[in-house]
Amino acid sequence: MIVSEVAPEHFDALLGTSGIRIETGPFAFRITSLVPELAAPLRLLYADFPATQEGFIDFHLVLRPLGLLGLVRGGAEILIDGRRVFGTFPRRAALPHTEWALNWWVYCHAHRFLIVHAAVVDRAGQAVLLSAPPGSGKSTLCAALVARGWRLLSDELALIRPEDGRLRAIARPISLKNESIEVMTRFAPESVIGPKTKNTQKGTVAHLRAPTDSVSRIDETSKPRWIVIPKYQSGTSTQLTPVPKARAFMELALNAFNYRIMGAQGFETLADTIEACGCYELVYSDLDEAIAALADLQ
Repeated sequence: MIVSEVAPEHFDALLGTSGIRIETGPFAFRITSLVPELAAPLRLLYADFPATQEGFIDFHLVLRPLGLLGLVRGGAEILIDGRRVFGTFPRRAALPHTEWALNWWVYCHAHRFLIVHAAVVDRAGQAVLLSAPPGSGKSTLCAALVARGWRLLSDELALIRPEDGRLRAIARPISLKNESIEVMTRFAPESVIGPKTKNTQKGTVAHLRAPTDSVSRIDETSKPRWIVIPKYQSGTSTQLTPVPKARAFMELALNAFNYRIMGAQGFETLADTIEACGCYELVYSDLDEAIAALADLQ
C-alpha cells in the first residue's frame, strides 16, 4: 500500500495515534504527529511512498505540541527515538522541521554510506552530483532537471555505498526556498508543490513532490558520472567549465557529513568517486540553458 491509498481520515487517525510507517529507499521510519498541521501536507508530498504498519523501522519521529504552553501559543517540538532534536518552533512550521529532522537522522546515523551534502539526479543510470553552498541554486536546478525528466535520487543527500561506489536514492520532496518557489511554479506549473511556510530560519520554504517515476524506481542504484558545482548568477550566460579533480575532491570532502567518521574508508570511497567522474563548474542564470548544458555531457 502507498500513502495515497490510505483514506484521508484513516491516515489522520493513524498519524495521531500509532503513527504511519513510511519507506524512503534504504530507510524506514515511523512518524507520529500530535500536531494536526502536518497531516495534509505529509499525505500530499509522500503520496507515492510505501506506507505499511508492519516491519522494521530505523527510527521513530514524534511531533507534538510543547505542553500546555504549546496548545496556547502554538509551539511544537520533534523527538527522534525519544530525544528532542532542534529547538521549539511554531506549529505552522511542522512540515519543514519534520523534513529537516529526517535529514538530521540520516547524516547523524546512516554511516554505512558516505553522505555528501549534494543534490543527485540520474539520466540513463548515470548520476550528476550537484554540490554547492546554500544560495547557489542547487535545489532549484535539481528541481528543474527533475521537471524535465531526470530521475530524482535526492535534493540534499548523496548516499554513496563504499562497497561498490554506487548511489542509493531516497527521492523525498525537494526543498525550495524564497524566490525558488515562484521560479519553479512558473517553470513547471504541472509540479505538485506543498504549502509555503514563511519566516523559518531559512526564509520562506515549500516542498516539491518527487515524480511518481522517481519514487517507484527508488531501489535502483545509480553510477556517479559527473560532479557539478553550480552557481546561479543573475544575467550571466551559461558556462560549463571543467575543474581539476583535486578541487572537486575538496568540495565534496568539505560537504561530506561523515567523511572524518569513516576515516580511510571515507577517503577511498570519495577518491574512487572523483576518479570515476567528470568534474565541472556550472555558472547559469537560465534554467533551460543549464539543463541543455548538462544534457550534453558525455
